[in-house]
Amino acid sequence: VPTSSGSASAARHPKQKRKAHSLSIRRTNSTEERPPGILRGEMLEGQDSKLPLAVRNNLLDLFGQIEREFENLYLENLELRREIDSLNERLTGDGQAIEGGDPTKGALKAKASHSTSQLSQKLKTTYKASTSKIVSSFKATSGSRALCQLLKEYIGHRDGIWDLGVTRTQPVVLGTASADHSALLWSIETGKCLLRYAGHAGSVNSIKFHPTEQMALTASGDQTAHIWRYMVQLPAPQPPPDVSAPCDDDQDSSDREEGEVDGDGPSEVPTVRVATATLKSHQGVVIAADWLVGGRQVVTASWDRAANLYEVETSELVHTLTGHDQELTHCCTHPTQRLVVTSSRDTTFRLWDFRDPSIHSVNVFQGHTDTVTSAVFTVGDNVVSGSDDRTVKVWDLKNMRSPITTIRTDSAVNRISVSANQRIIALPHDNRQVRLFDMSGVRLVRLPRSNRMGHRRMVCCTAWNEENQACNLFTCGFDRQAIGWNINIPALLQEK
Repeated sequence: VPTSSGSASAARHPKQKRKAHSLSIRRTNSTEERPPGILRGEMLEGQDSKLPLAVRNNLLDLFGQIEREFENLYLENLELRREIDSLNERLTGDGQAIEGGDPTKGALKAKASHSTSQLSQKLKTTYKASTSKIVSSFKATSGSRALCQLLKEYIGHRDGIWDLGVTRTQPVVLGTASADHSALLWSIETGKCLLRYAGHAGSVNSIKFHPTEQMALTASGDQTAHIWRYMVQLPAPQPPPDVSAPCDDDQDSSDREEGEVDGDGPSEVPTVRVATATLKSHQGVVIAADWLVGGRQVVTASWDRAANLYEVETSELVHTLTGHDQELTHCCTHPTQRLVVTSSRDTTFRLWDFRDPSIHSVNVFQGHTDTVTSAVFTVGDNVVSGSDDRTVKVWDLKNMRSPITTIRTDSAVNRISVSANQRIIALPHDNRQVRLFDMSGVRLVRLPRSNRMGHRRMVCCTAWNEENQACNLFTCGFDRQAIGWNINIPALLQEK
């Protein structure tokens, strides 16, 4: 449990501890107990390949089948050759030897050709579907680079980044919350760190910005939430990089030393150490916090199984929202109405309605089979929830009995986000992937990831910025970096 005296690594959620432990167990299991796919994947680990492991395993399976088929073809051709030699001997004895003694002419040639043609057609039929799947996956990978282009990498934290967000006022900057006990503000265009908040004594688990003022709200493992003011000045735009210059992309940022940061790292930027307001009514880790519409109240979610509602001006506790059976994992507020949704490890999320001051109703959403890692509102009347059960569900606020869409994935889903304009869902996964879906569950694209691009560890959170004409998606992970992406929305929707 994150505490004021604990280290950043000790400030991690039990979910992360369990995952790290399970990974170490899988690596030390005996090879006899592992499925063939994993063995093949490990055999290829030492090879310099840009292909995802699943595609490489699929290729190995297909090549194995092709090898066996050609082996059968080879044996059949040997048998055919023996038959040709035998028939040629008979014809020679009868004085009807094939001209030149070549057994590949005439009727025998036609027979061999026909047999080979049949086998060739069989091979084509057998592997047409499988190879087309591989080709389509290759096209999707190359196509994703055209639809999603790397904007900038934001490197400077000394531990994993749990959360990130974009300011809603000018100047527009990116904020990141990290297990290294700090929150950083960044220039989106240049990647330069502009300001550091160092008022927390534990892991900073979330960051949200006030809707109209230059204020930030951070939640921490020190059992508090802080409201603090910031003032930043954007740096001058940088000239485009020299493409002929040598590239250092091969350096894995996750392999940096614990204290190593870039030249514009946190130690060289202005630091805020004192909060404007400290909210400290929780008895456990504060895992998330958000501003209610208007920015005069905030809500916090904690591992003490409660969510608290506070007045910003007085820091007074207004309501304590109880009912969850296990630790809370996330909270989110509606952009235009006084609605709050809280997520929990008890496999549910709850909708709290504060629109009527005299009645505070609550609705429980049941549909997941594991921890609900986040639930967020869309601009319309929908809630989108993500879970460790590897699904994302879209719900209608007017009919909460069952989801209207279920997206099934291959990995646990962390803190999701939905773009305001096009309502595109961005899914960050434990397996380092980030995928985009529409509200009907259609997969649009997967963000590029390779040795030189993308996250190298679990992706924790996503956040959209749709200011001006550009559409940017930001992702962060436990590899200690945040990444900005340019998303070509018109091309994305056209491909759909």
